[in-house]
Amino acid sequence: MAYEKGTELPPLQVHVTRDQLVRYAGASLDFNPIHWNERFAKEVGLPDVIAHGMLTMALGGRLVTDWLGDPGKLVEYSVRFTRPVVVSPEGADVEFTGKVAEVREDGTARVDITAKFDGRTVLGKAQAVVR
Repeated sequence: MAYEKGTELPPLQVHVTRDQLVRYAGASLDFNPIHWNERFAKEVGLPDVIAHGMLTMALGGRLVTDWLGDPGKLVEYSVRFTRPVVVSPEGADVEFTGKVAEVREDGTARVDITAKFDGRTVLGKAQAVVR
């Protein structure tokens, strides 16, 4: 695949549920109650339970690997967590978009990723390098 600056990746919409948070907690061994216990989350000042930051990051990575068709072509990926994804009993919809921002001489490209929940960005400086 040859990369072109400005290429937009197909958007990815993900509906995150509390059930998924419990399963992710088991897989990641991150059992912090802010991710599954509504009462506890509210006691510590959150509006409700929140998605694991690493789950949100992984979903952004899925945007890129779905586009690439080969996860092995993703060679670097980093994000900053800017705000949480609040997961109500009905769930939370997160929208991921991406765009090729730079094509490098070595054949790699940088993809800038945007992740939005409730109209606001939840990942900052989310960038993937692909080969």
